[in-house]
Amino acid sequence: MARKNLLSGLMDDSKKFTAVNNEDEPTHRDERQHITYKGIGALGAVTRSIDALAAKADAAKVIEEQLASGETVVDLDPALIEDSFVTDRLVHTDEQFRELVEAIRLRGQDSPILVRPHPEKDGRYQIAFGHRRARAAKELGRPVRAVVKKLDDRDHVIAQGQENSARADLSFIERTMFADRLDTLGFDRETIMSALSADKTTVSKMLSVTKRIPAEVLVAIGAAKTTGRDRWHDLSVKFETENIAARAIEFTRSVEFETAEPDARFDMLVAFITRKHQASSTAALQPVAHAWQRKDGAVKAKIKDDGRQFTIALKAEKASAFGAYIASNLDRLYEAFEKTQDSTKNGDQ
Repeated sequence: MARKNLLSGLMDDSKKFTAVNNEDEPTHRDERQHITYKGIGALGAVTRSIDALAAKADAAKVIEEQLASGETVVDLDPALIEDSFVTDRLVHTDEQFRELVEAIRLRGQDSPILVRPHPEKDGRYQIAFGHRRARAAKELGRPVRAVVKKLDDRDHVIAQGQENSARADLSFIERTMFADRLDTLGFDRETIMSALSADKTTVSKMLSVTKRIPAEVLVAIGAAKTTGRDRWHDLSVKFETENIAARAIEFTRSVEFETAEPDARFDMLVAFITRKHQASSTAALQPVAHAWQRKDGAVKAKIKDDGRQFTIALKAEKASAFGAYIASNLDRLYEAFEKTQDSTKNGDQ
């Protein structure tokens, strides 16, 4: 089944993108090429990572240009613009945002945001993508450069999701919670797949995480930028343990947890749940022990029961003889036990 790609049906991609002129961009092809070092070791890994990040940024810019192709860029008052009806971020005042504000302050807004006329409020707009650029413009007290395009809800979330997927600055759990919100709003699986540029299996795994881990816990942890899919999936499985959700919620409200960084919070919660699980397992293996003795003290017994094995240790002058008597009467004792069980089942008291 083909997925909708980059809202190709909404815009005429044959038109050149002329609405935005970034004067800082090199005009010569050679100047635009990234220098890629094929080295090995630490230096090679670092340079490859830099190349990958640059490629992601370029991909996001291509999407933005395609979506804005042939459209007019206008200046809008940020006060007239509202966020998307579905949230895609957990962090709004991070270090990258501060860097964005400073960059726009120094050289202006390079790329326009995409908005649609607000579906319910005349004269207002709703952001499809470019939330941080809009907030930065508002903070700086200047208009935000935007492309205004009529979009229905489905195309709106696809544009929002694909731009974020290409930019790759959302963490796994932010993308996962975005998918969960779309699912909750009733969007079909194909739309969610298109918005995340992900296949059906990946989306299913994402939604399994949000179905197991309470939303309050996810929000409390935060974006956790360096924590990937496998670790989130492993954590979600732990929430299948009885009563762990309530304990986890209580733990996330501790001062120590709240003051830690998101990735550290994730690690703290994993350690907490692991300790609780180990303690529960250990407690389950500990046998229940108690003592019995006759009033005259003639016979004493220590009794242990771990659910699988029941032992009685006798201590008295006649302990050996009494134990032999019990052993020789086990058949009769068991028959009496069975009759007691039958009476209980039949409602006899």
